[in-house]
Amino acid sequence: MITVLAGGTGSVKLVRGLVAQEKKVNVISNVGDNYWLYGLYVCPDIDTIIYGLADLLDQEKGWGIKKDTFNFLRQMEVFGEETWFGVGDRDAATHLIRTNMLKNGRNLSDITKWMCEKFAVTANIIPVTDNTVETRITTNKGELHLQEYWVKHRGLDPVEGIQYIGADKARPNPEAINAIHDSDMVILAPGNPLTSIGPMLQLKGIRKELSKMKKKVIAVSPLIGDKSISGPAAKYMQAAGIESNAYGLAKMYSDVCSNVIVDTKDKALVKKIQGLDMKAYETKITMKNKLAEEALANFILKQVHV
Repeated sequence: MITVLAGGTGSVKLVRGLVAQEKKVNVISNVGDNYWLYGLYVCPDIDTIIYGLADLLDQEKGWGIKKDTFNFLRQMEVFGEETWFGVGDRDAATHLIRTNMLKNGRNLSDITKWMCEKFAVTANIIPVTDNTVETRITTNKGELHLQEYWVKHRGLDPVEGIQYIGADKARPNPEAINAIHDSDMVILAPGNPLTSIGPMLQLKGIRKELSKMKKKVIAVSPLIGDKSISGPAAKYMQAAGIESNAYGLAKMYSDVCSNVIVDTKDKALVKKIQGLDMKAYETKITMKNKLAEEALANFILKQVHV
């Protein structure tokens, strides 16, 4: 059994590659970027995994449903509402159903399982917690929800700090703890280490369980050199005073992980990572198509010895 801690567009690619080769895959999903929009509860990381595994994901954007229409959003604009968050019509139905189920007393875990059944997704997708955790970015213009910072303001302002509101009180999903404990291999997906994986590591129970099982935990770098493969990982790491490369990532994860996969271009960092008492493996980590997704997944499953 394989368990992946996932969030962001890089994560879904690796999860797809793993599911193509493994029968039993758990995906523990970040909830830190969940967002209330027009009275609807939007769970971007959960939905991206579901859509990705259901072959519905808009590959070009990396989020939302392919060939979706945006009539709902256009009508909201007519009503004078802000429309910076690109929710499509079919996507909106997902958020509406989820919100109604929450209002009727269902928790996010149960709703996610129900949605996986509706979308014929066989992987077990587990929200890291059913409590509210909110990733907020501090800038020179004030504090913003992650979605506001990255989508509305396009991540242009300097980052002064990152907070995980509610993480100190959130109860980890017991199913997530069990999945980490029972798995043969646990993978920290190549998501942003501070806003996709970071919020999950802020939950004490998750971090504690990973640290106990660290010999079988593998992190896949989302960086090549000092640049993110996609998204603002390098920018956030620099703001947090973390070296923005695979070595900085390894150092950040060193208490919960013993194995790191870096790109072949980062061969020079392997010895430094090994100096942290971690194993380092090198392969091509850019996943531009399904063949590359499956190649990286196969490398992890066959070449990484935990």
